[in-house]
Amino acid sequence: MAQPERRGPQVLNIGEVLAQLSADFPGMTASKIRFLEEKGLINPRRTPAGYRQYSDGDVERLRFVLALQRDQYLPLKVIKDYLDAIDRGERPENLPPGVVVSPRIVSDELAAELQNHGRKLTEEQLRTESGASVPLLKSLLDFGLISHTNGRFDDHALQVARACVQLEGHGLEPRHLRPFQAAAEREFGLVERAVAPLASRKDSASQARAAEAAREISDLCLTLHRALVQDHISRMDI
Repeated sequence: MAQPERRGPQVLNIGEVLAQLSADFPGMTASKIRFLEEKGLINPRRTPAGYRQYSDGDVERLRFVLALQRDQYLPLKVIKDYLDAIDRGERPENLPPGVVVSPRIVSDELAAELQNHGRKLTEEQLRTESGASVPLLKSLLDFGLISHTNGRFDDHALQVARACVQLEGHGLEPRHLRPFQAAAEREFGLVERAVAPLASRKDSASQARAAEAAREISDLCLTLHRALVQDHISRMDI
């Protein structure tokens, strides 16, 4: 009786990788995959002629990176720190809530879990998941702190609503928080100007670099803001 043929690990070219990713990440391009390789997020094997060869593990690693970037809004540097820790056999302590990883490979359960972060919420779901009351949610809408598209709210609205529920417990109402919206718009203007030279280019690699630069600048602005506020708090006579 003939023995069944033993197959080695699947090897994919970049076109086949794109075919596997396109359903979940329709904007994915070969140049963006090469950009992620340039940033050290993946490291495909090379043939003697220099052609990239991607394994199933490389594809799942790409899914992990892209899902965290899209659904958790994380900079690539932060994602790379997670992956480096995982590659060392460690379990990062500061992954986003609910995200669980296994070394190098993203499970189907994780892929589904990350996909859920990109879901759109009804007003009722937003109230339930944030703990916001009907009057609070109405005030958040009235003061422009959250918005919806065709009656559906995204994860940003959920994060804002959750924060405002906690702030309400400290006596801070949405009408007190309008300066945060104005500050966010000014910060976005700074970020937009900083990445304009890259964003003006239409190739996908430049667009990916612009998006990553915007995330990094935003993260630095938040760090600066936090440090400045903490400095004032430290001077309080309490």
